[in-house]
Amino acid sequence: MLLVCLVPANLLAESRIVLYGDSLMAGYGLAQKHHLSTILENNLISKGINAKVINASVSGDTSAGGLNRINWILSEDKFDLFILGLGANDMLRGISPEETEKNLEKIIQKVSEKNIDLILAGMIAPISHGKDYKNKFDMIYKNLSSQFNLKLVPFLLEGVALNPDLNLEDGMHPNEKGVLIVSKNLEKKILEILN
Repeated sequence: MLLVCLVPANLLAESRIVLYGDSLMAGYGLAQKHHLSTILENNLISKGINAKVINASVSGDTSAGGLNRINWILSEDKFDLFILGLGANDMLRGISPEETEKNLEKIIQKVSEKNIDLILAGMIAPISHGKDYKNKFDMIYKNLSSQFNLKLVPFLLEGVALNPDLNLEDGMHPNEKGVLIVSKNLEKKILEILN
């Protein structure tokens, strides 16, 4: 007698997801169990996705820093999904939005060459560098998502930014509760690709 075991396709192969950002994705100031990579992986597994989330984020990284290390990261492993969340440190340092956009564009091109799906996690600039800077910076992620037909999370910190209950004392980095919301912001787009 032949027994056939039907296993849902999404449980057969492990989906390898890489978080490629700065301290906002790296888990700054939090214990490992509260890092975005850990929370996201657990949440996806609970939804029936056999996911391994790799934290390749570096606190303090700029888009230029991300571009400098992209070849090394892509040579290390095979990834199924790449979540790009750089640009916040560029904005904090007042780096020109044109330069940030060019760096992110080069990272996207390198990821695309490896046939890896990519989600772009956007950032929004405050008014501190002036309206012109804010307008140009805020358009970076919309422009790139349109240009490369990418899934876009318009603002990684949607629902978290400026809420003292959801951030560490520095007011900039998500705390344990904030990470749960950031994870949900990303999960919706991830499930659109992996389901």
